Amino acid sequence: MQKGKIKKLVYGRAFGFISTEDGKDVFFHQSGLIGVEFSALSEGQEVEFDIERSPRGPRAVNVHISK
Repeated sequence: MQKGKIKKLVYGRAFGFISTEDGKDVFFHQSGLIGVEFSALSEGQEVEFDIERSPRGPRAVNVHISK
């Protein structure tokens, strides 16, 4: 699992970007969330996630709020 913070949320399209601890931005979609609704997220919130490869580059999956 990696850690990061929500950098940007696009509510109308249900996706956003996470800024990782090493400063890279990773795309995520609401389908990659676990135990949280997309509408409950906020920019700057700390999250944990896994990264998988997709045709468009790295994507965060298994995204959940850090405890």
